Amino acid sequence: MIVKLPFFFPFTPVKRIMETSRLIHKPFTINDLDDLVQLRSDPDVVRYLGGEIAMTRDWNKTRLEFYIGCYQQGIGQHMMYWRETGQLIGWSGLQPLEGGAEIEVSYGLIKNFWNRGIGFETAHMWMKFGFEEQNLERIVAVADGDNTASWRIMEKLGMKFEKKEEHYSMDCVVYGITREEWESNK
Repeated sequence: MIVKLPFFFPFTPVKRIMETSRLIHKPFTINDLDDLVQLRSDPDVVRYLGGEIAMTRDWNKTRLEFYIGCYQQGIGQHMMYWRETGQLIGWSGLQPLEGGAEIEVSYGLIKNFWNRGIGFETAHMWMKFGFEEQNLERIVAVADGDNTASWRIMEKLGMKFEKKEEHYSMDCVVYGITREEWESNK
């Protein structure tokens, strides 16, 4: 399935392994459904990601197909592994923001890896990729308004609060940054 974006996105397909000093990001395949369901099996992990619906196999199958479809458009979510052990710890990447013509950076982690700076590390890698390799003009991020940890990461990345609006059936805060702002923060 190729995702049809609501705007022209003439970029290089991304279906490669991406790395940071502590993380390895591998593209999803259709065979990764069980792993994705497992990553989202903890109610605390999905609390700010749509709640119980995000734990269901059908919902995750639809999301997985969406993630894979994004690769031909130059973006997409990847499985995230802890380099030291090879353990699957979450997912992250760039994707079209629900209901609009924006590209968002997003991630999710299992609880054992919270509070280690991984959200910042993975989001920074994807933003660098988006601005420096895919020449995006702007990247946004959304989070449940109560998820202060996520919006603090957005601020640390140089993103600015823009508004509150509904995304993914949640009341969200929306943060954004332009390529020019990104480059001036280096």
